[in-house]
Amino acid sequence: MILTVTLNAALDVTYGVDRLCPRTSHRVGTAHRRAGGKGVNVARVLSALGRGSVVTGLVGGPTGTLIRDDLRTVPGIRDELVPVRGDSRQTVTVVSHHDGDATVFNEGGPHVTPDEWRAFTDRFASLARHARVVTLCGSLPPGLPSDAYAHLVRTAREAGAVTVLDTSGPPLLDALGAGPDVVKPNAAELAAATGCDDVAGAAARLRALGAGTVVVSSGPDGLYAVTPDGAWRAAPPERLAGNPTGAGDACVAALAAGLADGRRPPGVLREAVALSAAAVPRPVAGDVDADLYRRFRTAVTVEDIHAAHPH
Repeated sequence: MILTVTLNAALDVTYGVDRLCPRTSHRVGTAHRRAGGKGVNVARVLSALGRGSVVTGLVGGPTGTLIRDDLRTVPGIRDELVPVRGDSRQTVTVVSHHDGDATVFNEGGPHVTPDEWRAFTDRFASLARHARVVTLCGSLPPGLPSDAYAHLVRTAREAGAVTVLDTSGPPLLDALGAGPDVVKPNAAELAAATGCDDVAGAAARLRALGAGTVVVSSGPDGLYAVTPDGAWRAAPPERLAGNPTGAGDACVAALAAGLADGRRPPGVLREAVALSAAAVPRPVAGDVDADLYRRFRTAVTVEDIHAAHPH
């Protein structure tokens, strides 16, 4: 079983406009509202692949009710979200059809009390005992300590589950000492966390601090991965226009599926790039273009950096 964790679940609102211009009003061409947050999006992509998952995290208030109602419409997702008193957040993404740029507005989320956090960690410990892979994704809501993910990584490891961590800033750095199996920052998050602009050097620093494998997403340039067994670069065959906000979540879904199946890094990275690219043309995060995914699965190039030859 794959368990996805979204501590700061959201109702994702996506507006499509012809062109985004500062200091003016805009007519919205398309509008989408759905359950979101990075871990929820991972579960949606897994559902598109025909794989079931369990979704847990924190939700509350009227917005939390909308999130849970929407999740019930997604095949293969089991809702194990834990209620809090505060109202869950909304995120607003404005996508410009002219250039494909996405502008995102993220609310902070509800304040989580110590009792609510204890209730969640108890539920998480029970769920982790039945999980093969646990994905821990996104920001922390107010009230949680910055080492919240470190605690969850340790709990999952003690339960025998493989962990994939996709977060940034202090929560990422604080979790490294707990030994997450995979961390997946994007290039900007990696540079901010390490103070190093060299991707290979920065990834090596995260491994030295406790990460098992580091997978760095670089937008249209694909992925860089360093593992205990080597390093690889994987790139899509072409650049795509669209909404890139869900590409990282699609990548995590592919990593989780590959780890659950016990696949080797080159094959997992090929799937991750293909699935990430297939998310870009879709208007909302959590969706993928099935035809594009099938086409890219055989077209992604994966290069062993040390041997300098494609797999």
